[in-house]
Amino acid sequence: MENPEGVVVGKRVLGLNVNGRAHEVAAADGALLIDVLRDTLQLTGTKRGCDGGECGACTVLVDGRPRLACSTLAVQVEGRRIETVEGLARQGRLSAVQQAFHEQLGAQCGFCTPGMVMAAEGLLRANPRPTVDDIKAALAGNLCRCTGYVKVIESVQAAAARLAT
Repeated sequence: MENPEGVVVGKRVLGLNVNGRAHEVAAADGALLIDVLRDTLQLTGTKRGCDGGECGACTVLVDGRPRLACSTLAVQVEGRRIETVEGLARQGRLSAVQQAFHEQLGAQCGFCTPGMVMAAEGLLRANPRPTVDDIKAALAGNLCRCTGYVKVIESVQAAAARLAT
């Protein structure tokens, strides 16, 4: 198949494990993970912000580590464990990080929140007792236009405390 520029584009069936469920999706070789998640799997919690890997709104976890879905090819994560913000809640209950963002008012307009939550989730899995500097470093790639980040940091601290008990 050729695109308008005359470049041959292949398509393949990918086996993706998203939020603990196996999916087979047809995707172009150059399909971005964000497009497969949002358009094919209808997981719209992952937000398209800058499309350049600069804002963090599209952060997901791949094998438990934060990754930007807007700069990751879907084929690169075939066979790996992908988690989106929709996959954090269990049996209708928010995860500790989601609950802390809600209770501590870590979300303003909410657009950046899924990426912040996923970056925080990745941090707390790797470092259950982060310092404020650890939190700032983990969230450095996540931009918010609404807040000064104080409530976001407090949310991550509250989630860490909740998980420690």
